[in-house]
Amino acid sequence: MKRGFGALLVCAALAGGCGKDGQNAAAATPGGGKGAAGADRAVPVLLSEAVTRDVPIYLDGLGTVTAYKTVNVRPQVDGRLDRVTFREGQTVKKGEVLAEVDPRPFQILLHQGEAALTRDKAQLDGAKRNLERYEAVGGQHLLPQQQIDDQRALVEQLTGTVMNDQATIENAKLQLDYAKIKSPLDGITGIRQVDPGNIVHAADTTGVVVVTQMDPIAVVFTLPQDDLPSVARQQQAEGPLQIDAQNRDGSQTLATGRLELIDNQINQGTATMRLKAIFPNPQRTLWPNQFVKARVRLTVRKGALVIPAVAVQRGPQGAFVYVAHGDRAEVRNLVVERIQGEDALVAKGLAAGDKVVREGQSQLRPGAKLAVRP
Repeated sequence: MKRGFGALLVCAALAGGCGKDGQNAAAATPGGGKGAAGADRAVPVLLSEAVTRDVPIYLDGLGTVTAYKTVNVRPQVDGRLDRVTFREGQTVKKGEVLAEVDPRPFQILLHQGEAALTRDKAQLDGAKRNLERYEAVGGQHLLPQQQIDDQRALVEQLTGTVMNDQATIENAKLQLDYAKIKSPLDGITGIRQVDPGNIVHAADTTGVVVVTQMDPIAVVFTLPQDDLPSVARQQQAEGPLQIDAQNRDGSQTLATGRLELIDNQINQGTATMRLKAIFPNPQRTLWPNQFVKARVRLTVRKGALVIPAVAVQRGPQGAFVYVAHGDRAEVRNLVVERIQGEDALVAKGLAAGDKVVREGQSQLRPGAKLAVRP
């Protein structure tokens, strides 16, 4: 019984040794291991060709839409506000009557001035005729010279009185015109701030309404101070630069205008400069205090070598890309001139026609086999 149990143990040991030898033999067989198969596994990638073309160069900054002109329309005379002739939010023209102050006190002043002018003109005419008679008689030495001089002085005095009356009439007419509160510009009215029936004064800080000019309209935006030399140089060489106002994510262009000015100082706290652009806005696509993305078209880079920006990788030696060399991946160091949107402008390291890997490069190593996807 003991002899039979020992024989079974010997057989089991022999069977285990045979299994281990079988596995070692399989591992030694060429191509039989996973390591040998994975060493030359093809990596699926997408390729793009380096091309030469003209590329517009843009600078992007965040900005705020501001009204080109804003006026707080206030009364210029004292009196009771008789009527308001505008609707809130109405489009008005320059010179259009928005409200009217009671004009009767100013009409009375005008009539008083006209009456005084008529009286003083009559006195002046009589004094001039007397002076002519005195001078005629004075030539015959029948009147003393002092009397003639006094009459001449009276004529000059009455002339001044008539001129003062004329000024009084002009002032009364001006006050009568001021009684009609008019829009000083083309724009849109805001919320009415005073109702008819209230007594208004020229010294009031609160006006009748605020009128905002919407067309044209302005955008104030910022750019890094390092962009100042290139912007100023292009502005002087080519005139006003083209500016596109886009929504905040840059997916839609709202208006196209021109650069009006560069601010005369740089913000030290943010190291940015402010710029102002003017846009035609007939459709009211831009609204005051709206946030927009301002895109400055700086210049056009002629004959630039362009590849997709996603193809550019960063390493210890700087920028590089994987280039398809046959069916293998080759590392190519390069110098990137600038990233413009989805494009990378290459200054050195590639030639037109080179095929660069734009997708799948995270799995690549130098010399890796490529499986190009359509």
